[in-house]
Amino acid sequence: MAGCALEQEADCGGEAVYLRWMNRLSALFVAFVVTVAPSVSPVYAAGHARRMSVVSFGLFGDQGVFRREATGAAQIVAARFGGDPIRVQYNSRKGGAATIEGLATSLQAAANGMDGQNDILLLILTSHGSRAGLAVKAGRLAQTLTPSNLADMLARTGMRYKVVIISACYSGVFIPRLANPNTLVITAADADHPSFGCRDKAKWTYFGNAFFNVALRRADTLKDAFVVARALVRKRELRERFEPSNPLMSGGENVQPLLIARP
Repeated sequence: MAGCALEQEADCGGEAVYLRWMNRLSALFVAFVVTVAPSVSPVYAAGHARRMSVVSFGLFGDQGVFRREATGAAQIVAARFGGDPIRVQYNSRKGGAATIEGLATSLQAAANGMDGQNDILLLILTSHGSRAGLAVKAGRLAQTLTPSNLADMLARTGMRYKVVIISACYSGVFIPRLANPNTLVITAADADHPSFGCRDKAKWTYFGNAFFNVALRRADTLKDAFVVARALVRKRELRERFEPSNPLMSGGENVQPLLIARP
């Protein structure tokens, strides 16, 4: 009996030593996590920052305002939110690549190499519009970009987060097909009204000037810029005795927090 008691005591002593060593190792591991992990995680985060790609199309080639608006809008958006790369296409009276097929190709190219679950695709379209969609005019080529066309193109990119800004008459027709919590849609008009300012030699349309050229240069978020732009457009339209175009903003509840302008 005495021998068995001594053996049990020895076994217990060995177990106690083992437990003390394990406790020390656990403490060292915790200390490593507390002291080293914080210094590593910011480096990892910086190397995997969220990216934004900008695609901007001036679809109607017979008037230079759409070329200038597509170019200027892309530059301002990229400067404010860090968009990279930027793809700008526009048409002229002689032709151009800003067609339905060209848009599908550019959107897919922009999505390639991006993180489809975390990065952001921002699309800007400027043209004449109707209740059927957006006018595409490149030389003799005439097309209509419908809400269904655009919805299918965007779905094929595989991008989760998207922003679509459309400067055109009746552009609100795109909202029912495009807007959802992961896709923010901003339009120059509702589905029943024209927008204004598409003179050939103008640099901006009324909405393009108010949203991109004025509000977005100062606002920290797209929502803030839209609120300011909508007020500016309405004031100008009433002053010039036009029926209000009623710009709209819909969807994007999950996208808006991801887009904060640079200081």
